[in-house]
Amino acid sequence: MRLLIVKTSSMGDVVHAMPVVNDIRRCYNDAHIDWLVEAPFAAIPQMHPGVGRVFPMAWRKWRGQLLKRATWAAMRQLRTELREMHYDAVLDLQGLVKSALWARQAGVPVLGYDRRSLREPLAAWAYERTAAVSRELHAVQRCRLLAGAVLGYGAPQDEPDFGLRAPAASWKPRSAYAVLIPNASRKEKLWPERHWVAVGRRMRELGWMPVVLWGSEGEQTLAERIAAGCEGDVPPFLKVGEMAAVLAGAQHVVGLDTGFTHLAAALGRPTLGIYCDHEPGLAGITGPGKVASIGGKGQVPSRTDVLALLEQQLKP
Repeated sequence: MRLLIVKTSSMGDVVHAMPVVNDIRRCYNDAHIDWLVEAPFAAIPQMHPGVGRVFPMAWRKWRGQLLKRATWAAMRQLRTELREMHYDAVLDLQGLVKSALWARQAGVPVLGYDRRSLREPLAAWAYERTAAVSRELHAVQRCRLLAGAVLGYGAPQDEPDFGLRAPAASWKPRSAYAVLIPNASRKEKLWPERHWVAVGRRMRELGWMPVVLWGSEGEQTLAERIAAGCEGDVPPFLKVGEMAAVLAGAQHVVGLDTGFTHLAAALGRPTLGIYCDHEPGLAGITGPGKVASIGGKGQVPSRTDVLALLEQQLKP
């Protein structure tokens, strides 16, 4: 079976879809699986040995430049490359109109959620085969149930296996370390800076260097202030794969509801996720290690509660 999976964004959503690869390969051990994803997140499926070719796309850029010839040339090139692969089917795990349209470009049957299971029901028109999957389930479970239903192997009964293998580290501290992820895409997700300093100081007491991650100039400034307050370290700018290597070597990870926090959990690290503007129920921290989520929409967790939960995770 030659299969293309479409899960383009965001980082956390792509991470949540990864267990589907091992599910499929357990039932179809000769399956060839490729992946279509937004270019900034291409490193995630590339970390799975069960994924063959990864097709990076730039839809977020293209949609704002639809009047340019270069944009249409790039989209035609991607369409041509997808059709040349001669897939048996495309599995759309995204379930949006944009993902359904791109899934159709491969020119083979597309499999996906039924209308009642979609946030954008119009996407279902693109699917040859559909399955009903409750929208009240965790994102990982939804992906696994959909794949099992439309590919015919049923609902997986085991724990999700993300199957990710981080690359070798290009940067890491000289001693044991823990990771703090205090930045997020929206300010509503942020947790007070002084609380991060307190978490970093606790990591120091445990003998771990607090490493504060960042991804933009503004985030770097915040990371440096937090690191200064807890005698921590701030890495240089790291790409997604390089960041994964840092996460994979951490003793512990504490982060906001962001893609890198979900990636840390998927890599098996003990991970604590802080939610300030979103309920963790449908997208809580999930992974094979000790993981926990705290907070919710309109429920910014206190420093005391986060540190107490951290202590619980630290118990043998």
